[in-house]
Amino acid sequence: MADAMAEARAGAAAGAEVGFRGATVVDGTGAPGYRADVLVAEGRIVEIAPDGAAVSPRQTIDATGLVLAPGFIDMHAHSDLALLTEPEHLAKVSQGVTLELLGQDGLSYAPVDDGTLAGIRRQIAGWNGDPAGFDWNWRTVGEYLDRLDSSGIAVNACYLVPHGSVRMLVLGYDDRVPSPEELGRMQTLIYDGMLQGAVGMSCGLGYTPGMYADSAELTDLCGTVAELGGFLAPHHRSYGAGALEAYAEMIEVSRASGCALHLSHATMNFGVNEGRAGELTALLDAAIAEGCDITLDTYPYLPGSTTLAALLPSWTSADGPDGVLRLLADPVAGKRIREQMEVHGSDGCHNVPTDWNTVQISGVGDPDLTDRVGYTVAELAVRAGREPFDVFCDLLIADGLATTILHLVGHEENVQAIMRHPRHTAGSDGLLVGTRPHPRAWGTFPRYLGHYSRDLGVLGLEECVAHLTGNAARRLRLRDRGLIRVGYAADLVLFDPEKIRDTATFDEPRRQAEGIEYVYVNGVAVLAAGRHTGALPGRALRRAEDGTVGRPGR
Repeated sequence: MADAMAEARAGAAAGAEVGFRGATVVDGTGAPGYRADVLVAEGRIVEIAPDGAAVSPRQTIDATGLVLAPGFIDMHAHSDLALLTEPEHLAKVSQGVTLELLGQDGLSYAPVDDGTLAGIRRQIAGWNGDPAGFDWNWRTVGEYLDRLDSSGIAVNACYLVPHGSVRMLVLGYDDRVPSPEELGRMQTLIYDGMLQGAVGMSCGLGYTPGMYADSAELTDLCGTVAELGGFLAPHHRSYGAGALEAYAEMIEVSRASGCALHLSHATMNFGVNEGRAGELTALLDAAIAEGCDITLDTYPYLPGSTTLAALLPSWTSADGPDGVLRLLADPVAGKRIREQMEVHGSDGCHNVPTDWNTVQISGVGDPDLTDRVGYTVAELAVRAGREPFDVFCDLLIADGLATTILHLVGHEENVQAIMRHPRHTAGSDGLLVGTRPHPRAWGTFPRYLGHYSRDLGVLGLEECVAHLTGNAARRLRLRDRGLIRVGYAADLVLFDPEKIRDTATFDEPRRQAEGIEYVYVNGVAVLAAGRHTGALPGRALRRAEDGTVGRPGR
Protein backbone atom coordinates (compact mmCIF):
# COMPACT_ATOMS: atom_id res chain seq x y z
CA MET A 1 0.00 0.00 0.00
CA ALA A 2 2.81 2.41 0.94
CA ASP A 3 4.62 1.64 -2.31
CA ALA A 4 1.46 2.31 -4.30
CA MET A 5 0.96 5.65 -2.57
CA ALA A 6 4.56 6.64 -3.20
CA GLU A 7 4.24 5.65 -6.85
CA ALA A 8 1.06 7.67 -7.24
CA ARG A 9 2.67 10.65 -5.56
CA ALA A 10 5.70 10.41 -7.84
CA GLY A 11 3.45 10.22 -10.88
CA ALA A 12 1.59 13.35 -9.81
CA ALA A 13 4.86 15.16 -9.17
CA ALA A 14 6.15 14.20 -12.59
CA GLY A 15 3.11 15.87 -14.10
CA ALA A 16 3.36 18.95 -11.90
CA GLU A 17 1.79 22.07 -13.35
CA VAL A 18 3.90 24.56 -11.42
CA GLY A 19 6.97 24.46 -9.24
CA PHE A 20 8.28 27.04 -6.79
CA ARG A 21 12.08 26.76 -6.98
CA GLY A 22 14.28 27.64 -4.02
CA ALA A 23 11.51 29.04 -1.83
CA THR A 24 11.87 29.61 1.88
CA VAL A 25 8.99 27.45 3.03
CA VAL A 26 7.18 28.76 6.13
CA ASP A 27 4.65 26.00 6.54
CA GLY A 28 2.06 27.45 8.94
CA THR A 29 3.04 25.39 11.98
CA GLY A 30 5.38 27.95 13.52
CA ALA A 31 8.40 25.76 12.76
CA PRO A 32 11.55 27.42 11.34
CA GLY A 33 11.45 28.10 7.62
CA TYR A 34 13.51 25.94 5.28
CA ARG A 35 14.60 26.09 1.66
CA ALA A 36 12.86 23.72 -0.74
CA ASP A 37 11.13 23.24 -4.08
CA VAL A 38 7.37 22.84 -3.90
CA LEU A 39 5.43 21.24 -6.76
CA VAL A 40 1.71 21.62 -7.45
CA ALA A 41 -0.51 19.45 -9.66
CA GLU A 42 -4.27 19.16 -10.02
CA GLY A 43 -4.87 21.71 -7.28
CA ARG A 44 -2.72 19.93 -4.68
CA ILE A 45 0.79 20.06 -3.28
CA VAL A 46 2.41 16.91 -4.66
CA GLU A 47 6.05 17.27 -3.64
CA ILE A 48 8.23 19.20 -1.22
CA ALA A 49 11.84 18.48 -2.10
CA PRO A 50 15.27 19.73 -1.11
CA ASP A 51 16.30 22.72 -3.17
CA GLY A 52 17.00 21.57 -6.73
CA ALA A 53 15.90 17.95 -6.23
CA ALA A 54 12.34 18.13 -7.59
CA VAL A 55 11.31 17.07 -11.07
CA SER A 56 10.83 19.75 -13.71
CA PRO A 57 7.26 21.11 -13.82
CA ARG A 58 5.51 22.70 -16.76
CA GLN A 59 5.96 26.14 -15.20
CA THR A 60 8.76 27.17 -12.86
CA ILE A 61 8.62 30.18 -10.57
CA ASP A 62 11.96 31.34 -9.22
CA ALA A 63 11.22 31.81 -5.52
CA THR A 64 14.77 32.58 -4.43
CA GLY A 65 14.70 35.02 -1.53
CA LEU A 66 10.91 34.75 -1.23
CA VAL A 67 8.71 33.10 1.38
CA LEU A 68 6.18 30.47 0.33
CA ALA A 69 3.41 30.21 2.92
CA PRO A 70 -0.07 28.75 3.10
CA GLY A 71 -2.71 31.17 1.87
CA PHE A 72 -3.90 33.53 4.58
CA ILE A 73 -7.27 32.93 6.26
CA ASP A 74 -9.46 35.92 7.07
CA MET A 75 -11.41 34.85 10.15
CA HIS A 76 -13.71 37.88 10.14
CA ALA A 77 -14.75 39.00 6.67
CA HIS A 78 -17.68 41.09 5.46
CA SER A 79 -17.52 39.96 1.83
CA ASP A 80 -20.91 38.26 1.78
CA LEU A 81 -22.05 40.35 -1.21
CA ALA A 82 -18.68 41.52 -2.54
CA LEU A 83 -17.75 37.99 -3.57
CA LEU A 84 -20.82 37.99 -5.79
CA THR A 85 -20.81 41.56 -7.09
CA GLU A 86 -17.02 41.85 -7.62
CA PRO A 87 -15.84 38.23 -7.67
CA GLU A 88 -12.24 39.10 -8.61
CA HIS A 89 -11.99 40.35 -5.02
CA LEU A 90 -8.71 42.21 -5.45
CA ALA A 91 -8.89 43.68 -1.94
CA LYS A 92 -8.30 40.27 -0.41
CA VAL A 93 -6.45 38.45 -3.20
CA SER A 94 -3.79 41.16 -3.22
CA GLN A 95 -3.19 40.54 0.51
CA GLY A 96 -2.59 36.82 0.02
CA VAL A 97 -5.99 35.78 1.40
CA THR A 98 -7.24 32.46 0.01
CA LEU A 99 -10.13 31.77 2.43
CA GLU A 100 -12.66 34.01 4.17
CA LEU A 101 -15.13 33.32 6.98
CA LEU A 102 -18.48 34.98 6.20
CA GLY A 103 -21.81 35.38 8.05
CA GLN A 104 -20.31 37.51 10.80
CA ASP A 105 -21.71 39.51 13.72
CA GLY A 106 -25.03 37.68 13.72
CA LEU A 107 -26.34 39.38 10.56
CA SER A 108 -26.16 38.05 7.02
CA TYR A 109 -28.35 36.98 4.14
CA ALA A 110 -29.10 33.31 4.94
CA PRO A 111 -31.30 31.84 6.25
CA VAL A 112 -34.00 34.40 5.39
CA ASP A 113 -37.50 34.73 4.02
CA ASP A 114 -38.70 37.58 1.82
CA GLY A 115 -39.59 39.80 4.77
CA THR A 116 -36.44 39.35 6.81
CA LEU A 117 -34.23 39.67 3.74
CA ALA A 118 -35.68 43.13 3.09
CA GLY A 119 -35.00 44.21 6.68
CA ILE A 120 -31.47 42.77 6.77
CA ARG A 121 -30.58 44.39 3.46
CA ARG A 122 -31.43 47.79 4.94
CA GLN A 123 -29.86 47.12 8.32
CA ILE A 124 -26.44 46.12 6.99
CA ALA A 125 -26.32 48.19 3.81
CA GLY A 126 -23.51 50.11 5.50
CA TRP A 127 -21.49 46.89 5.75
CA ASN A 128 -22.12 45.45 2.30
CA GLY A 129 -24.03 47.94 0.20
CA ASP A 130 -27.38 47.10 -1.38
CA PRO A 131 -26.74 46.87 -5.12
CA ALA A 132 -29.57 47.80 -7.45
CA GLY A 133 -30.81 45.01 -9.68
CA PHE A 134 -29.00 42.30 -7.73
CA ASP A 135 -30.49 38.80 -7.98
CA TRP A 136 -31.27 37.54 -4.47
CA ASN A 137 -32.01 34.02 -5.67
CA TRP A 138 -31.41 32.16 -2.40
CA ARG A 139 -33.06 31.86 0.99
CA THR A 140 -31.24 29.01 2.77
CA VAL A 141 -27.61 28.62 3.80
CA GLY A 142 -27.15 25.82 1.28
CA GLU A 143 -28.58 27.91 -1.53
CA TYR A 144 -26.26 30.81 -0.65
CA LEU A 145 -23.22 28.50 -0.74
CA ASP A 146 -24.44 27.10 -4.06
CA ARG A 147 -24.66 30.66 -5.40
CA LEU A 148 -21.03 31.27 -4.44
CA ASP A 149 -20.03 28.13 -6.32
CA SER A 150 -22.11 28.84 -9.41
CA SER A 151 -21.06 32.48 -9.68
CA GLY A 152 -17.32 31.85 -9.56
CA ILE A 153 -15.24 33.55 -6.86
CA ALA A 154 -11.56 34.32 -6.48
CA VAL A 155 -11.08 32.92 -2.96
CA ASN A 156 -12.61 30.12 -0.90
CA ALA A 157 -15.32 30.87 1.64
CA CYS A 158 -16.79 29.34 4.79
CA TYR A 159 -20.02 30.51 6.39
CA LEU A 160 -21.41 30.99 9.90
CA VAL A 161 -25.15 30.77 10.58
CA PRO A 162 -25.99 34.31 11.81
CA HIS A 163 -27.94 34.22 15.06
CA GLY A 164 -29.55 37.65 14.54
CA SER A 165 -30.95 36.59 11.16
CA VAL A 166 -32.29 33.39 12.71
CA ARG A 167 -33.86 35.30 15.60
CA MET A 168 -35.43 37.73 13.16
CA LEU A 169 -37.05 34.84 11.28
CA VAL A 170 -38.62 33.54 14.49
CA LEU A 171 -39.14 36.60 16.73
CA GLY A 172 -38.76 39.60 14.45
CA TYR A 173 -37.28 42.53 16.38
CA ASP A 174 -39.01 41.58 19.65
CA ASP A 175 -37.01 42.18 22.82
CA ARG A 176 -38.12 39.13 24.75
CA VAL A 177 -37.25 35.58 25.73
CA PRO A 178 -38.33 33.02 23.12
CA SER A 179 -40.92 30.44 24.05
CA PRO A 180 -39.82 26.78 24.07
CA GLU A 181 -41.44 26.35 20.67
CA GLU A 182 -39.66 29.42 19.27
CA LEU A 183 -36.35 28.28 20.71
CA GLY A 184 -36.88 24.92 19.02
CA ARG A 185 -37.49 26.65 15.67
CA MET A 186 -34.25 28.60 16.09
CA GLN A 187 -32.35 25.41 16.90
CA THR A 188 -33.79 23.76 13.80
CA LEU A 189 -32.73 26.67 11.57
CA ILE A 190 -29.19 26.51 12.97
CA TYR A 191 -29.08 22.72 12.68
CA ASP A 192 -30.26 22.86 9.06
CA GLY A 193 -27.78 25.60 8.20
CA MET A 194 -24.90 23.56 9.54
CA LEU A 195 -26.10 20.42 7.75
CA GLN A 196 -26.06 22.52 4.59
CA GLY A 197 -22.42 23.43 5.18
CA ALA A 198 -22.05 26.21 7.77
CA VAL A 199 -19.12 25.77 10.17
CA GLY A 200 -20.69 27.38 13.25
CA MET A 201 -22.81 30.27 14.44
CA SER A 202 -22.07 33.96 14.80
CA CYS A 203 -23.92 36.35 17.06
CA GLY A 204 -24.01 40.13 17.22
CA LEU A 205 -24.80 41.10 20.80
CA GLY A 206 -24.12 44.75 20.01
CA TYR A 207 -26.70 44.77 17.18
CA THR A 208 -30.43 44.26 17.08
CA PRO A 209 -32.10 41.83 17.29
CA GLY A 210 -29.20 39.66 18.50
CA MET A 211 -28.55 41.83 21.53
CA TYR A 212 -31.95 40.83 22.93
CA ALA A 213 -30.75 37.26 23.50
CA ASP A 214 -29.82 36.32 27.05
CA SER A 215 -27.11 33.85 28.08
CA ALA A 216 -29.61 31.01 28.46
CA GLU A 217 -30.80 31.40 24.85
CA LEU A 218 -27.26 31.44 23.55
CA THR A 219 -26.30 28.42 25.63
CA ASP A 220 -29.22 26.40 24.29
CA LEU A 221 -28.42 27.34 20.70
CA CYS A 222 -24.73 26.65 21.17
CA GLY A 223 -25.62 23.15 22.33
CA THR A 224 -26.91 22.55 18.80
CA VAL A 225 -23.75 24.04 17.30
CA ALA A 226 -21.55 21.86 19.52
CA GLU A 227 -23.51 18.73 18.58
CA LEU A 228 -22.40 19.23 14.98
CA GLY A 229 -18.78 20.10 15.78
CA GLY A 230 -19.06 23.83 15.12
CA PHE A 231 -18.07 26.91 17.09
CA LEU A 232 -19.55 30.19 18.30
CA ALA A 233 -18.10 33.43 16.92
CA PRO A 234 -19.61 36.27 18.98
CA HIS A 235 -19.51 40.00 18.66
CA HIS A 236 -20.14 40.17 22.39
CA ARG A 237 -22.07 42.78 24.34
CA SER A 238 -19.41 45.40 24.97
CA TYR A 239 -15.89 46.27 23.91
CA GLY A 240 -15.91 49.33 26.18
CA ALA A 241 -17.33 49.59 29.70
CA GLY A 242 -17.93 46.07 30.94
CA ALA A 243 -15.78 44.48 28.24
CA LEU A 244 -14.22 41.89 30.57
CA GLU A 245 -17.65 40.95 31.88
CA ALA A 246 -18.84 40.55 28.29
CA TYR A 247 -15.90 38.26 27.48
CA ALA A 248 -16.60 36.29 30.65
CA GLU A 249 -20.22 35.79 29.58
CA MET A 250 -19.12 34.23 26.30
CA ILE A 251 -16.67 31.95 28.10
CA GLU A 252 -19.46 30.79 30.40
CA VAL A 253 -21.75 30.12 27.40
CA SER A 254 -18.96 28.03 25.89
CA ARG A 255 -18.36 26.17 29.14
CA ALA A 256 -22.04 25.48 29.79
CA SER A 257 -22.84 24.36 26.23
CA GLY A 258 -19.62 22.52 25.43
CA CYS A 259 -19.31 24.66 22.30
CA ALA A 260 -15.94 25.86 21.03
CA LEU A 261 -15.54 29.65 21.17
CA HIS A 262 -13.88 32.02 18.72
CA LEU A 263 -13.88 35.63 19.94
CA SER A 264 -14.42 38.03 17.05
CA HIS A 265 -12.30 41.20 16.80
CA ALA A 266 -11.08 40.67 20.37
CA THR A 267 -10.19 44.23 21.30
CA MET A 268 -10.08 46.27 24.50
CA ASN A 269 -11.14 49.72 23.30
CA PHE A 270 -12.16 53.09 24.75
CA GLY A 271 -10.40 54.99 27.51
CA VAL A 272 -11.82 52.77 30.25
CA ASN A 273 -9.75 49.84 28.92
CA GLU A 274 -6.41 51.45 28.18
CA GLY A 275 -3.61 49.14 29.32
CA ARG A 276 -5.98 46.34 30.36
CA ALA A 277 -5.26 43.75 27.65
CA GLY A 278 -3.36 41.65 30.18
CA GLU A 279 -6.58 41.19 32.13
CA LEU A 280 -8.26 39.79 29.02
CA THR A 281 -5.44 37.38 28.17
CA ALA A 282 -5.33 36.20 31.81
CA LEU A 283 -9.08 35.53 31.65
CA LEU A 284 -8.63 33.51 28.45
CA ASP A 285 -5.65 31.58 29.78
CA ALA A 286 -7.53 30.57 32.93
CA ALA A 287 -10.48 29.28 30.88
CA ILE A 288 -8.20 27.43 28.45
CA ALA A 289 -6.40 25.81 31.38
CA GLU A 290 -9.79 24.54 32.59
CA GLY A 291 -10.37 22.88 29.22
CA CYS A 292 -12.33 25.51 27.28
CA ASP A 293 -11.64 25.52 23.55
CA ILE A 294 -11.04 29.22 22.83
CA THR A 295 -9.48 31.15 19.95
CA LEU A 296 -9.71 34.78 18.91
CA ASP A 297 -9.05 37.14 16.02
CA THR A 298 -7.97 40.77 15.77
CA TYR A 299 -7.17 43.39 13.17
CA PRO A 300 -3.79 45.21 13.40
CA TYR A 301 -5.10 48.78 13.68
CA LEU A 302 -6.31 51.12 16.41
CA PRO A 303 -9.64 52.54 15.10
CA GLY A 304 -12.70 50.35 14.81
CA SER A 305 -15.35 50.51 12.12
CA THR A 306 -19.11 50.04 12.11
CA THR A 307 -22.32 51.75 11.06
CA LEU A 308 -23.31 55.10 12.52
CA ALA A 309 -26.69 53.66 13.51
CA ALA A 310 -24.98 50.99 15.62
CA LEU A 311 -24.25 53.66 18.27
CA LEU A 312 -27.96 54.05 19.03
CA PRO A 313 -29.58 52.49 22.11
CA SER A 314 -30.96 49.06 21.28
CA TRP A 315 -34.55 49.96 22.18
CA THR A 316 -34.73 52.27 19.17
CA SER A 317 -34.74 49.21 16.87
CA ALA A 318 -37.85 47.58 18.33
CA ASP A 319 -39.84 48.30 15.14
CA GLY A 320 -37.02 47.74 12.67
CA PRO A 321 -35.28 50.30 10.44
CA ASP A 322 -38.44 52.31 9.74
CA GLY A 323 -39.08 52.57 13.47
CA VAL A 324 -35.55 53.88 14.03
CA LEU A 325 -36.09 56.61 11.45
CA ARG A 326 -39.37 57.64 13.06
CA LEU A 327 -37.76 57.92 16.50
CA LEU A 328 -34.87 59.99 15.15
CA ALA A 329 -37.37 62.50 13.77
CA ASP A 330 -39.36 62.65 17.02
CA PRO A 331 -38.14 65.45 19.37
CA VAL A 332 -39.43 63.65 22.49
CA ALA A 333 -37.71 60.39 21.62
CA GLY A 334 -34.66 62.33 20.54
CA LYS A 335 -34.27 63.86 23.99
CA ARG A 336 -34.26 60.38 25.56
CA ILE A 337 -31.82 59.01 22.97
CA ARG A 338 -29.45 61.94 23.44
CA GLU A 339 -29.36 61.57 27.20
CA GLN A 340 -28.57 57.87 26.93
CA MET A 341 -25.85 58.41 24.33
CA GLU A 342 -24.13 61.50 25.72
CA VAL A 343 -24.65 61.13 29.48
CA HIS A 344 -25.06 57.48 30.41
CA GLY A 345 -23.56 55.64 27.44
CA SER A 346 -25.89 53.59 25.24
CA ASP A 347 -25.55 49.84 24.85
CA GLY A 348 -24.95 50.50 21.14
CA CYS A 349 -21.85 52.54 22.07
CA HIS A 350 -20.52 49.88 24.45
CA ASN A 351 -21.98 51.64 27.50
CA VAL A 352 -19.53 54.53 27.11
CA PRO A 353 -20.81 58.12 26.72
CA THR A 354 -20.47 59.05 23.07
CA ASP A 355 -17.54 61.33 22.26
CA TRP A 356 -18.45 62.87 18.91
CA ASN A 357 -14.76 63.71 18.32
CA THR A 358 -14.09 59.97 17.91
CA VAL A 359 -16.92 59.28 15.42
CA GLN A 360 -15.60 59.91 11.89
CA ILE A 361 -17.80 59.42 8.82
CA SER A 362 -16.21 56.90 6.44
CA GLY A 363 -18.99 56.17 3.97
CA VAL A 364 -22.52 57.13 2.94
CA GLY A 365 -25.18 55.38 0.93
CA ASP A 366 -26.44 58.57 -0.75
CA PRO A 367 -23.80 60.11 -3.07
CA ASP A 368 -25.23 63.56 -2.34
CA LEU A 369 -23.89 63.23 1.23
CA THR A 370 -20.31 62.44 0.23
CA ASP A 371 -19.10 65.83 1.48
CA ARG A 372 -19.59 64.54 5.05
CA VAL A 373 -17.01 61.78 4.59
CA GLY A 374 -13.71 62.26 6.42
CA TYR A 375 -15.14 64.51 9.12
CA THR A 376 -16.04 63.65 12.67
CA VAL A 377 -19.57 64.35 13.83
CA ALA A 378 -18.09 67.05 16.08
CA GLU A 379 -16.41 68.72 13.09
CA LEU A 380 -19.60 68.56 11.03
CA ALA A 381 -21.46 70.19 13.92
CA VAL A 382 -18.98 73.08 14.11
CA ARG A 383 -19.19 73.52 10.36
CA ALA A 384 -23.00 73.64 10.51
CA GLY A 385 -23.21 75.66 13.73
CA ARG A 386 -25.38 72.97 15.30
CA GLU A 387 -25.30 70.43 18.12
CA PRO A 388 -23.47 67.15 17.29
CA PHE A 389 -26.47 65.03 18.26
CA ASP A 390 -28.72 66.91 15.83
CA VAL A 391 -26.17 66.45 13.04
CA PHE A 392 -26.02 62.73 13.92
CA CYS A 393 -29.80 62.33 13.67
CA ASP A 394 -30.15 64.32 10.46
CA LEU A 395 -27.39 62.36 8.74
CA LEU A 396 -28.91 59.01 9.66
CA ILE A 397 -32.31 60.13 8.39
CA ALA A 398 -30.94 61.60 5.16
CA ASP A 399 -28.85 58.49 4.46
CA GLY A 400 -31.48 55.93 5.41
CA LEU A 401 -29.19 54.49 8.14
CA ALA A 402 -26.54 53.49 5.56
CA THR A 403 -23.74 55.69 6.97
CA THR A 404 -20.53 54.01 8.14
CA ILE A 405 -17.93 55.32 10.56
CA LEU A 406 -14.42 54.92 11.88
CA HIS A 407 -14.45 54.79 15.68
CA LEU A 408 -11.19 56.31 16.94
CA VAL A 409 -10.96 54.47 20.27
CA GLY A 410 -8.06 51.96 20.15
CA HIS A 411 -4.82 51.58 22.13
CA GLU A 412 -1.52 50.34 20.65
CA GLU A 413 -0.41 48.53 23.81
CA ASN A 414 -3.63 46.52 23.86
CA VAL A 415 -3.43 45.69 20.14
CA GLN A 416 0.07 44.27 20.47
CA ALA A 417 -0.58 42.36 23.70
CA ILE A 418 -3.62 40.59 22.28
CA MET A 419 -1.98 39.63 18.98
CA ARG A 420 0.79 37.87 20.91
CA HIS A 421 -1.64 35.36 22.39
CA PRO A 422 -0.88 31.83 21.11
CA ARG A 423 -4.55 31.21 20.19
CA HIS A 424 -4.68 34.39 18.10
CA THR A 425 -5.72 34.49 14.43
CA ALA A 426 -6.25 37.39 12.01
CA GLY A 427 -9.54 38.90 10.92
CA SER A 428 -9.77 41.99 8.75
CA ASP A 429 -13.34 42.93 9.73
CA GLY A 430 -13.01 44.97 6.55
CA LEU A 431 -15.91 46.79 4.94
CA LEU A 432 -15.51 47.02 1.19
CA VAL A 433 -18.10 49.73 0.54
CA GLY A 434 -18.16 53.44 1.29
CA THR A 435 -16.09 56.38 0.14
CA ARG A 436 -13.28 55.96 2.65
CA PRO A 437 -13.66 52.60 4.41
CA HIS A 438 -11.22 51.36 7.02
CA PRO A 439 -7.87 50.46 5.36
CA ARG A 440 -7.91 47.07 7.08
CA ALA A 441 -10.05 45.82 4.17
CA TRP A 442 -6.96 46.10 1.92
CA GLY A 443 -4.06 46.02 4.38
CA THR A 444 -4.60 43.65 7.32
CA PHE A 445 -2.39 40.71 6.36
CA PRO A 446 0.61 42.58 4.91
CA ARG A 447 0.43 44.91 7.92
CA TYR A 448 0.83 41.95 10.25
CA LEU A 449 3.84 40.64 8.31
CA GLY A 450 5.44 43.99 7.52
CA HIS A 451 4.72 46.44 10.31
CA TYR A 452 4.16 44.17 13.29
CA SER A 453 6.42 41.21 12.45
CA ARG A 454 9.36 42.55 10.45
CA ASP A 455 9.48 46.18 11.64
CA LEU A 456 8.39 45.93 15.28
CA GLY A 457 9.21 42.30 16.01
CA VAL A 458 5.96 41.74 17.90
CA LEU A 459 5.73 38.30 16.27
CA GLY A 460 8.51 36.38 14.54
CA LEU A 461 7.97 35.56 10.86
CA GLU A 462 7.13 31.90 11.38
CA GLU A 463 4.93 32.66 14.37
CA CYS A 464 3.09 35.39 12.48
CA VAL A 465 2.44 33.12 9.48
CA ALA A 466 1.10 30.45 11.86
CA HIS A 467 -1.36 32.98 13.30
CA LEU A 468 -2.54 33.87 9.79
CA THR A 469 -2.83 30.26 8.58
CA GLY A 470 -2.41 27.17 10.76
CA ASN A 471 -4.12 28.58 13.85
CA ALA A 472 -7.15 29.57 11.79
CA ALA A 473 -7.22 26.23 9.94
CA ARG A 474 -7.40 24.36 13.24
CA ARG A 475 -10.32 26.47 14.42
CA LEU A 476 -12.18 25.88 11.16
CA ARG A 477 -11.30 22.16 11.32
CA LEU A 478 -9.98 22.26 7.77
CA ARG A 479 -8.98 18.79 6.61
CA ASP A 480 -6.35 19.75 4.11
CA ARG A 481 -5.66 23.48 4.14
CA GLY A 482 -3.74 26.01 6.22
CA LEU A 483 -0.37 24.22 6.07
CA ILE A 484 2.19 23.39 3.42
CA ARG A 485 2.03 19.60 3.33
CA VAL A 486 2.05 17.01 0.56
CA GLY A 487 -1.55 16.21 -0.34
CA TYR A 488 -2.90 19.53 0.92
CA ALA A 489 -4.83 21.92 -1.31
CA ALA A 490 -2.54 24.35 -3.08
CA ASP A 491 -3.77 27.53 -1.43
CA LEU A 492 -0.44 29.37 -1.38
CA VAL A 493 1.08 32.83 -1.17
CA LEU A 494 4.59 33.81 -2.29
CA PHE A 495 5.88 37.08 -0.81
CA ASP A 496 9.06 39.07 -0.30
CA PRO A 497 9.64 39.28 3.47
CA GLU A 498 11.73 42.45 3.08
CA LYS A 499 9.24 44.30 0.89
CA ILE A 500 5.83 43.20 2.10
CA ARG A 501 3.87 46.11 3.54
CA ASP A 502 0.42 47.63 3.58
CA THR A 503 -0.01 50.83 1.59
CA ALA A 504 -3.70 51.45 2.29
CA THR A 505 -4.23 54.50 4.49
CA PHE A 506 -7.21 56.17 6.10
CA ASP A 507 -7.11 58.83 3.37
CA GLU A 508 -6.50 56.31 0.53
CA PRO A 509 -7.90 53.02 1.82
CA ARG A 510 -8.05 51.09 -1.47
CA ARG A 511 -4.34 50.91 -2.23
CA GLN A 512 -2.86 47.50 -3.05
CA ALA A 513 -0.23 46.06 -0.74
CA GLU A 514 3.36 45.63 -1.85
CA GLY A 515 5.60 42.59 -1.74
CA ILE A 516 3.08 39.85 -2.54
CA GLU A 517 4.11 38.22 -5.80
CA TYR A 518 1.87 35.18 -6.35
CA VAL A 519 -1.34 33.84 -4.82
CA TYR A 520 -2.72 30.41 -5.70
CA VAL A 521 -6.22 29.20 -4.82
CA ASN A 522 -6.95 25.51 -5.37
CA GLY A 523 -3.79 25.33 -7.47
CA VAL A 524 -4.74 28.19 -9.80
CA ALA A 525 -2.89 31.51 -9.88
CA VAL A 526 -5.19 34.41 -9.01
CA LEU A 527 -2.29 36.83 -8.53
CA ALA A 528 0.83 36.56 -10.68
CA ALA A 529 3.74 39.00 -10.51
CA GLY A 530 1.48 41.20 -8.38
CA ARG A 531 -1.37 41.35 -10.90
CA HIS A 532 -4.79 39.71 -10.81
CA THR A 533 -5.07 36.98 -13.46
CA GLY A 534 -8.86 37.10 -13.68
CA ALA A 535 -9.14 33.49 -12.50
CA LEU A 536 -12.03 32.56 -10.19
CA PRO A 537 -11.10 29.17 -8.72
CA GLY A 538 -12.51 29.72 -5.22
CA ARG A 539 -15.28 27.57 -3.80
CA ALA A 540 -17.57 27.35 -0.78
CA LEU A 541 -15.95 24.99 1.71
CA ARG A 542 -18.62 23.14 3.66
CA ARG A 543 -18.86 21.33 6.93
CA ALA A 544 -18.82 17.56 6.47
CA GLU A 545 -20.75 14.97 8.48
CA ASP A 546 -17.90 14.53 10.97
CA GLY A 547 -17.69 18.27 11.64
CA THR A 548 -14.53 18.81 9.63
CA VAL A 549 -14.41 21.12 6.63
CA GLY A 550 -13.34 19.34 3.49
CA ARG A 551 -12.90 19.87 -0.17
CA PRO A 552 -15.37 21.95 -2.18
CA GLY A 553 -18.82 20.41 -2.15
CA ARG A 554 -17.95 18.00 0.68
